[in-house]
Amino acid sequence: MAWFTRRRFSPGTLIVAVAIWMVLFCNYSFFKNVLGVYSASPGELGFVASLGILITALTVLLLSPFLVGRALKPLLIGILLIASMTAYFMDTYNVIVSSELLESGLQTDLAESIGLLSWKLILYLGLLGILPALLVYRTPIQVEPMRTAVLSRAKLFGGSLAVVLLMFGLFNGAYASFFREHKSLRFYTNPTTPIYTAVRYASDKIGGGNAIPYRQIGLDATQEPAVGKRRLLVVVVGETARADHFSLNGYDRNTNPMLAKHHVASFDNVWSCGTATAVSVPCMFSVLDREHYSERQAKATDNVLDILQRAGVNVAWLDNNSDSKGVALRIPYVNYRDRDVNPVCDTECRDVGMLEGVKEFVAMHPRGDIVIVLHQMGSHGPEYAKRYPESQAFFAPSCHSNLLESCSEEEINNAYDNSIRYTDYFLGQVIDYLQGEAKSFSPAMLYLSDHGESLGERGLYLHGFPYALAPDAQKRVPMIFWSSGDYPRVEKKLSGKTSVHQTMSQDYLFHTLLGLMRIQTDVYRPELDAFANG
Repeated sequence: MAWFTRRRFSPGTLIVAVAIWMVLFCNYSFFKNVLGVYSASPGELGFVASLGILITALTVLLLSPFLVGRALKPLLIGILLIASMTAYFMDTYNVIVSSELLESGLQTDLAESIGLLSWKLILYLGLLGILPALLVYRTPIQVEPMRTAVLSRAKLFGGSLAVVLLMFGLFNGAYASFFREHKSLRFYTNPTTPIYTAVRYASDKIGGGNAIPYRQIGLDATQEPAVGKRRLLVVVVGETARADHFSLNGYDRNTNPMLAKHHVASFDNVWSCGTATAVSVPCMFSVLDREHYSERQAKATDNVLDILQRAGVNVAWLDNNSDSKGVALRIPYVNYRDRDVNPVCDTECRDVGMLEGVKEFVAMHPRGDIVIVLHQMGSHGPEYAKRYPESQAFFAPSCHSNLLESCSEEEINNAYDNSIRYTDYFLGQVIDYLQGEAKSFSPAMLYLSDHGESLGERGLYLHGFPYALAPDAQKRVPMIFWSSGDYPRVEKKLSGKTSVHQTMSQDYLFHTLLGLMRIQTDVYRPELDAFANG
């Protein structure tokens, strides 16, 4: 150790050493997925080895221009910590660090973050991040004159580039096939993927430094007066529910006993805007469709709740999740994860407690139609067993760990299905309440989940994959509608059907809400109204 502390290393040597460490110890998921595709033949193993050399050279290539002077050690330490955290989530849940996942992570609150903590995470951070970071911190570095430093960086950059070109030259055909047929594998590279994703995410956020002027839309919005009773619509935004785990959609387990007792219509071919709450929730309330959605544009534009409120509808957002993701900035908002607010809390506050807020809001508004959004905790993972009380545990044994890989497939599905069944119970309670208000209102409920979830299929867990690569389990979501029968246009469209197979997306929500509340405006598009053209 004394020899180590006496000897001074060049900055280039330190950069290469850190790159090799991260490739060897922080890329298990990448090589596991690669070896799941390529055989153990000498030719293909040679290509796999070249991938390791290529990633090392690319990492050095990426770092060498920026790590100069006093910035060298802090930046290397930061990258080591990021790589160790990325390795944990990739190795544990087989996730990809996408923009969706990064956005979701940055918007995750403390309670959700605690739910991801484990001894395995601490070990990864300590052994793969903190330990090498301490070595970097203790390593004596040669002080180079500016000219020498620039020259050495140029040599390092050039040498790395030469290695990259050499690998492509030696395995030209294999790399052409790799990038054409196995695009998703490159997203497992660490730390290149998280660094690239973070840079792109920051670039999108900054947007060139140009602020987007706020744009009001639907300024011509007027509401067709209700004939007779007022309209009362409860919109339930689900969390992490996948359509193929709803028995209403043909799932072989009875996860929807309460909804089956009511005359609900299940839309079984609905697709999400994103694979993370931070994308899907603002997108589904936005006038922007999935193809043209951007967070900056959505935040700088009225959403459908703003238009409803402007047209005279009483609107509120009750939240038992992290927050509204910017949707409810201009309407009444209540946080039901607060134990002083939510009357139904045990190990955590339950979705059903938001019904008290619905009753209070209705009582406070004796005039005008009412739309109330309830944002569920739903089936938020990985701790599915926390999403329902023990009295609602119908499927056993269930997984009670946030390390899903430590549970069997049966245990994971049992816990997840219990959470879906609790959502069914909650929706049943909402409908029961609305039925009780049928003398004074024309009540209805619309449920739509934000995104789905991977439960271990193909080794994937949770959600947040890039949309183009994400499996259908993360994108196909349940949508349920119930009404008292006081919506003639809806009844004509459904014609008594309990299953609707029409392909739809979350783009429909904006226009469907305008249609249900009979709002006339030039931004309304009937072709995207689930109940239009009946």
